[in-house]
Amino acid sequence: MSDITRTDVVIVGAGPVALFAVFELGLFDMRCHLIDILDRPGGQCAELYPEKPIYDIPGYPVIGAQELIDRLLEQISPFKPGFSFNRMVTSLERLEDGGFRLATDEDEIFEAKVVVIAAGGGSFQPKRPPIPGIEAYEAKSVRYAVRRMEELRGHDVVIVGGGDSALDWTLNLQPVARRVTLVHRRPDFRAAPDTVNKMLALRDAGALDLVVGQVSALEGESGELRSIVVKGADVDTSVPCTRLLPFFGLTMKLGPVAEWGLDLHENQIPVDTEKFQTSEPGIFAIGDINWYPGKLKLILSGFHEAALMAQAAKHVVSPKERIVFQYTTSSTSLHKKLGVPD
Repeated sequence: MSDITRTDVVIVGAGPVALFAVFELGLFDMRCHLIDILDRPGGQCAELYPEKPIYDIPGYPVIGAQELIDRLLEQISPFKPGFSFNRMVTSLERLEDGGFRLATDEDEIFEAKVVVIAAGGGSFQPKRPPIPGIEAYEAKSVRYAVRRMEELRGHDVVIVGGGDSALDWTLNLQPVARRVTLVHRRPDFRAAPDTVNKMLALRDAGALDLVVGQVSALEGESGELRSIVVKGADVDTSVPCTRLLPFFGLTMKLGPVAEWGLDLHENQIPVDTEKFQTSEPGIFAIGDINWYPGKLKLILSGFHEAALMAQAAKHVVSPKERIVFQYTTSSTSLHKKLGVPD
């Protein structure tokens, strides 16, 4: 057997809710190790839209997705969590002492008293649009996520889609790109009305283009696009394009989590709203991957879930220890854990 990494809590996932869980668990002196399929912390915030502004984090009128992750990492640094990236948890079994043993696809073994599933929607990948030959351009001209807006400066950018991501990036990239064209199969959009109205105002002002139809062909060579063909109701249109951003959503899969014997509800994990515990004692689920009546898929909802989960997890990790509720504002013991000067 491989060397065993032992900790109090294994967290499956390393997105914003998982990171905040480290903070809440750390306040109760629980050591955490996070395992994520991506190559860095941050989940979808870091992988799909690191420069996207977020407007509903308490205390921040606006904060970039990557900045949020950076601040969460700074916040949890006193607790020194462990991280394992580019790993998928492939199996989970309960030990005789009530704890858990997890194995990864790299044959690593972890043992913990508590498991927290904070894997967002599960392992995810962008949906590839049904455009002939698109694979030949994916390494250079076709991007499914915007890592750095500056890389798109001076390009003819075509954004395909009608949801929030497509409309948000249309607005964000309009000042950066040489020209932005939004392509959607119909003139109605699924995005927030205010965002749609801003996009239409820019179109009316001649600051960007809107083409109704579907991308039917790509034109270019050696992985470099020069234009696309949009098939409309009556006519095909050639649109200059050196960077194509298709936003067709994500394919979410629970992956091996679905084989752990947990109750499931439409590919999500039902939990109670007192502890956010799953059908299996000692296994908790927080963030987008869980389900309960009234569930809202918001980061701030996940933060709330993490706080209540930590209280319950402490009873599992240290069942004989009395839990004393303390405020970080006034507790000297918590200040010491956080490195707050006297």
